[in-house]
Amino acid sequence: MQRVVVTGMGTVCPLGLNIEEFWTNLVAGKSGVGLISRFDATNYPVKVAAEVRNFDPTKHMDLKIAERTQRDVHFAITATKEAIAQARLDMTKEQSERVGIISSNMLNHRYVAEGWEILQKKGPRRADPLFFTKGAPSSICLQLGMLLGARGPSTSVNSLCASGADTIGNAMNFIRLGYADVMIAAASDASLGEMAIAALSVLGALTKEPDPDKASRPFDLNRNGFVYGEGCGVLILESLEHAKKRGAPILAEVAGAAWTFDAHDTTAPHPDTEAMAMKLALQNAGAKPEEVDYINAHGTSTKLNDVSETKAVKMVFGDRAYKIPISAHKSMFGHMVTAGGAVESIGAILAINNGIIPPTIHYDTPDPECDLDYVPNIARQAEINVCLKESFGLGGQNCCLVFKRFKEI
Repeated sequence: MQRVVVTGMGTVCPLGLNIEEFWTNLVAGKSGVGLISRFDATNYPVKVAAEVRNFDPTKHMDLKIAERTQRDVHFAITATKEAIAQARLDMTKEQSERVGIISSNMLNHRYVAEGWEILQKKGPRRADPLFFTKGAPSSICLQLGMLLGARGPSTSVNSLCASGADTIGNAMNFIRLGYADVMIAAASDASLGEMAIAALSVLGALTKEPDPDKASRPFDLNRNGFVYGEGCGVLILESLEHAKKRGAPILAEVAGAAWTFDAHDTTAPHPDTEAMAMKLALQNAGAKPEEVDYINAHGTSTKLNDVSETKAVKMVFGDRAYKIPISAHKSMFGHMVTAGGAVESIGAILAINNGIIPPTIHYDTPDPECDLDYVPNIARQAEINVCLKESFGLGGQNCCLVFKRFKEI
């Protein structure tokens, strides 16, 4: 079976507009959560979000492309350019049909609502002719494929909160199955807006805490909902053979992935199937539970998820669960929904390479039901050879990944 490695990464997120800014702020435990500025939130019970600030798409792409695409595509193009540069991937030297793209994103509710309003007021002849290429789930693959001239597998996935990890796991399998030598896994989400905030507020999933410094606090006793975020994570995956042949930098090995579905409830998670996803991912990676050095948590900061995730970890690791450091990056940049798992995976790979575990910030009051080592508030030095990344989608779609420090065998 083909070994699959990561050779490049890029990000645009609330903690930074590139990898260097992101890592510096992640390790420092800096929060990217603030008061909502994207729209007037005066009449909304939710006042905070994790927004990408000071981002100008025209610095990263032609004005024409920026005008004809949505914000999530802007993020994806920017992060992909950074990832390609780090991977030193020269498309003129690649077989274009052996380079593929897999993406995930979220529907831009405002764009659809505005389109409907134009249709009602001005009639069908005034509809945006680019409605499908702008708003379709395939929009990221479409734009990145044309930008790079990548003619290999091109598809998109959506498993809500597990989507970011889902893109990476599926990209790994495309390479393992021999369909591509290189896969670009691009997960981007810019759905932060009025409809998303309103709907999830009514559902009770979002925190109504008005203080940004107390809003996102995974595993803390006083957590009361997640913070909506936006951003993008892009990873370049290659077969080990291909990466070595072209002398690419190898950042980590994507050793395994697994998926499960709760078949339980549309909103409440189930620890049994979360645990099964972890076990299957470790089996797929050829790793034993006792080899795991770090767990990158889903850690949404909701009452139900954090307890369920803690239970699932105990099911898999038994007494050793108390000895494994676990951290939740969402404490710093909120929940990017379809992009979160990819950005968190980038953080996990950087943790492996730098020997530093980013903290779970805003952790002040322990919860008796969440009693593991969540690396509270301060980053920690540690040697990490095997990392388990957990992503659990709203409605029960689970995807777990295993990253390893790269070693020749």
